[in-house]
Amino acid sequence: MSNQVIKVDLNKIEQMKKYYAPFLLPKTPQGAVFSAKTEGCTITAYRSGKVLFQGPNSSEEANRWEIPISNTANKSKQGKNSSPFAPPELIGTMSIIGSDEVGTGDYFGPITVTAVYVEKTKIQTLQSLGVKDSKHLNDTQIISIAKKILKEVPYSLLVLHNEKYNDLQKNGMTQGKMKAILHNQAITHVLNKVKPTEPEGILIDQFAEPSVYFRHNANKTIPLKEKTYFSTKAEGVHIAVAAASILSRYAFLHEMDKLSERAGFQLPKGAGAKVDELAAMLITKKGVDSLKYFTKMHFANTEKAMKRVK
Repeated sequence: MSNQVIKVDLNKIEQMKKYYAPFLLPKTPQGAVFSAKTEGCTITAYRSGKVLFQGPNSSEEANRWEIPISNTANKSKQGKNSSPFAPPELIGTMSIIGSDEVGTGDYFGPITVTAVYVEKTKIQTLQSLGVKDSKHLNDTQIISIAKKILKEVPYSLLVLHNEKYNDLQKNGMTQGKMKAILHNQAITHVLNKVKPTEPEGILIDQFAEPSVYFRHNANKTIPLKEKTYFSTKAEGVHIAVAAASILSRYAFLHEMDKLSERAGFQLPKGAGAKVDELAAMLITKKGVDSLKYFTKMHFANTEKAMKRVK
């Protein structure tokens, strides 16, 4: 079994616990803050700050939070930037396509993926618009800034609606593979838009190891592979990823508004107890079959909502 271990602070562990709320296990080992089981990975976070990822998707999950400090499946020691897919030192000043996604941890609403091309001459313009990591912006700011970004740069914005998501998941496709395919599609669309211009690179907000990303797209054309870079927290590495993050959040908010109107009440973000409550309300109002249009049905929230209805 492939294992990954990372070291984080307790604030990060609380953030992780909230993220994995739909997948939390009822029992935890001694000394653990939480345990969760996603598709292909079991995550155990300890009060010491160590987080253990176990299973075939351990690398993908660990890289969502930090570069692993150990790998029990591969003990070869490599330098921090030894990967050919690590961003070059001055990537923040380059003309780059950046991509990011939103909605992967939300029970209600789709996954939205955006790729944005930012020429180096546009970097200062986007900075002046207030473009930064969308997690540091409220919804009102997201909407305002996103509308300005749309007028300034070439982009591709893809929405994976819940009905399609649930079909793919039911047929065995992992969420990680869905994201990889969507990122590749969005990047390809932007490259076609800016032809014959060729960006100096592509930067993907890292949700999986490069080898996993490329394997998920094995039967697809992968453009500029030799210039494709991966980084966690990539919104702070290049403003193109920050812009992609904002547009993805903007699209997610728009889709949530449409779903809320269809539901007849405001649907919450995330995957916490409030989500369980309103999912139960949705089942009572529209029937259990309606969940395939509104939710990611394999989340633990479905079972919790069903128990509330009963």
